[in-house]
Amino acid sequence: MSKNKIIKGRPAWGPVVEGYAFVCPNSIVGWNGADVKTGIVTEKGNVHYGDSFAGKIIVMPCSRGSLGWSDMFRNSEYNGVGPIGYVFTTMDSKCGTAIFNTRRPCVADFPANCDPCKEIHDGDYIRLDGINGTVEILTPVEGE
Repeated sequence: MSKNKIIKGRPAWGPVVEGYAFVCPNSIVGWNGADVKTGIVTEKGNVHYGDSFAGKIIVMPCSRGSLGWSDMFRNSEYNGVGPIGYVFTTMDSKCGTAIFNTRRPCVADFPANCDPCKEIHDGDYIRLDGINGTVEILTPVEGE
């Protein structure tokens, strides 16, 4: 038995994926913010400096930095070390390009009273439904 919290945004790309959240409340800078061969965040000062987003669902407010931002995720995907899904507080053109190029599930554009970067915590196991625009935070019940 699980107690789940569901937050709703706009569906951006389907289907459904489950995985661990990788929350970057200040995004990741677009040029050299991550090593595209390992998925490791290389941006000094980032809360995830030295951590890899490979195989996780990345949660961030929006893109940040140069036009290379979407290429960073496309190249990470190409090298097999990209995130398996994306949650963006607000979709911008670089986020949209990254989603289009990676073909990974995404939910974005949450209402003003819902900040996914605060609702979702690092390591939360979540279900992202890019078709219906929901993110379900799955919290195991004690003893499960």
